[in-house]
Order: sequence, then C-alpha cells, then structure tokens
Amino acid sequence: MIDAQTFRLDGRLALVTGSSAGIGLALARGLAQAGASVVLNGRDADKLARAAALLAAEGLTVHARAFDVTRRDEVDARIGAIESGLGAIDILVNNAGMTRRAAFHELAAADWDAVMRTNVDSVFQVGQAVARHMVARGRGRIINICSVMSELGRPGTAVYTASKGAVKMLTKGMAIDLGPLGINVNGIGPGYFKTDLTEKLVADASFSQWLINRTPSRRWGDVEDLAGAAVFLASDASKFVNGHILYVDGGVTATL
Repeated sequence: MIDAQTFRLDGRLALVTGSSAGIGLALARGLAQAGASVVLNGRDADKLARAAALLAAEGLTVHARAFDVTRRDEVDARIGAIESGLGAIDILVNNAGMTRRAAFHELAAADWDAVMRTNVDSVFQVGQAVARHMVARGRGRIINICSVMSELGRPGTAVYTASKGAVKMLTKGMAIDLGPLGINVNGIGPGYFKTDLTEKLVADASFSQWLINRTPSRRWGDVEDLAGAAVFLASDASKFVNGHILYVDGGVTATL
C-alpha cells in the first residue's frame, strides 16, 4: 500500500557530497525534511559549517564532514569514520562536481583532468567505498547526479558533457553489479538550475530567454525542484527502480 510513510526516510543516514551550497545543499535539505539524518560534505570546512548550521536552525538532523572526494586515501578513511562514528550510510548522493568551459581544441589538459577527477573519479571512489559497507548489509541506495548533458551538449562543454555521460553509464554499471546484492543505484539529471555557478548565465538576458523558450516548462529550475526526485529514489517508493536516470529538466531533453 502506498501512503505518505512510503516516502519517509526516518532512521536513515544519508551522505551528500558537495553539499555546502547549491544543488547539493537542496538535496540534503529535502532528504532531511523527509526524516533522514544527513551528512554534509565539502572541502571548505567553514562553508560546510555554515550550511550545517542553516539546516540545524530549520530543525533538521545534520552533521558536517569536510574531506576531498577526489583523494582515494582520504575517502576510504572518512567513509570508515562515518560508518563507525555516526552509523551505517543508508543513502549516498554523489553530487560533487565542477566544470571548465573551452572549445575542444583549446581545452587545457589540466582542465580535462580536474573535471574528470571531480565529476567521475569521485563517483567511483566514494561509491565504491560506501558500496562495500552496503554490500555487507545487503541494502542501500546510491544516487549519482548526472545532467541533461549526459545526453546533450553545447559549444564549449566537451569535457563536462564527457564527464556526465560517463556518470550516466557508471550508474548503469553500478546498478547491474550491485542490484543483486540489495543495492539500488539510480541517477538524477538536472537541467538548468539557478545556482551560484549559473549566476552569469541567469543574468545573460539573451541566453536566459533562449533557455526559457527551449524549455517546455518555460522557466529556469529552482534547486528545490530536485528534492522530490531525491526523496523518491531514496525511499521505499522506488524499491524496483534500478539503473534509471530521472531527468528533472522542465522537459529540455524531450524537445529539439
């Protein structure tokens, strides 16, 4: 039977990487509002502490753990510390990400490496570290943050598009291997959302008008629009959803 409890996350611990601001913070807030205890993650301890204080002031259960998800040794140690200190990680949201914009033939090798390390390597490293604990328990939910650029591209976004395409396929590969062990792995593909990272695009009147006209819902996304998708994929409501990418994009991927 489906009721409101089907979507509740009470008693579950969720780790959200890259969650000191923007989409990550919105996802963490949504999971916490559904009853989960959330662990915020980022590299800037001060920024992370401010984000944690903000959620705590809203009456939500929150912890802050600053570490670099691109460093394998650090990831393994910190995931182990969370498991032993706070409890079993029931839900992992791999959200940490970045971009570099340049035409393909002008893209610096260092920028390629930085984007791939942050957007792809971190999903593998954190996902594997958490999954090993989940496998031992025979349960867990992993949500990887993909993008409409897992499917589509624009000028100057070759490295970001490549990285998010890789995350899409990694999500499917993880689901295939971990599904038989009781773990659901899915992705969320955000469209264009108003965040600090897209502030210049939002302020660009010509781009913003192009995007709104291109989007069937006729607006930019607000980060709060993503919370429901995360709660759904983390909850019992999606227990037979595995290897799926849920695009939350106002219809951008549905139209030419």
